[in-house]
Amino acid sequence: MQNISKFSWLLPALLLFSACSHRYGGLTLYTVREDMKKQPKEVIQKISDLGYKYIEAAGYDNGKFHGMAPTEFKNYLHEKGLTPISTHMPTVTLDNADQLIADVKAAGFKYFVIPVPPMGHFKYDAAAKTISMSEEVETITDILNKIGKKCKDAGLEMLYHNHDFEFKKNSKGVVPMDYFLTHVDPQYVNFQMDLYWVTKAGVDPVAYFEKYPGRFIIWHVKDMDKQGRFAPVGEGTIDFARILAKKELSGMKYYIVEQDMTFDGMQAMQAVEISHKGLKKFGFK
Repeated sequence: MQNISKFSWLLPALLLFSACSHRYGGLTLYTVREDMKKQPKEVIQKISDLGYKYIEAAGYDNGKFHGMAPTEFKNYLHEKGLTPISTHMPTVTLDNADQLIADVKAAGFKYFVIPVPPMGHFKYDAAAKTISMSEEVETITDILNKIGKKCKDAGLEMLYHNHDFEFKKNSKGVVPMDYFLTHVDPQYVNFQMDLYWVTKAGVDPVAYFEKYPGRFIIWHVKDMDKQGRFAPVGEGTIDFARILAKKELSGMKYYIVEQDMTFDGMQAMQAVEISHKGLKKFGFK
């Protein structure tokens, strides 16, 4: 009995290790953003309970991630058996990049993700509810390279996240995504491929893996229903097994569940749970 008591302090650590060893997949907190505004720590606890392994943040404001200072956020995730992997930083500019990069590093993230064309080049039409971008692809590319170099110098990796508009030719006949992939410096900038938005654009993700191998370091995994709307993984029409078979070719190191909106009464946390189970259907580990 004395020997058991002597090592009893190990039990909590062993239980946490056992729980962590059965986790898989990532989740972006953008999916549960409304819940995160109300009870961030409780939501993170639920995500941990569902068995996710790593987290992408999507709520940076005034030096805090989802209302928590960088170190507090990192420590809380670790306490719950979750790893901070990436964070979306839509407000980055050449002027504030150094401070944002410092905060991202302090929070323990590996990837600094630019989710839309930065510095006024992203366009949103509220009346039409459409998103697009400026045609100044050369300028955007220059900005990405400069911020990407800052990230690398700080020990981070920078990724650009796509929607559908980057795959559409502009008035000059340029496909922005192709331009980015050809002209950004791969030692500074790579990509987070959103599989839903690629599919929405009528483009084959695998074709991009074949044309630009090794450039798509993180995937956003979300499904599309028959109406073209966002859907939980496994509840829609995207053939993730076919895409996953090309994981090595793509360069994918992490995959992250995302669902921008839910429909027909489904709650965000329900979608998160369904998607986590759905990942297994296609062989995600």
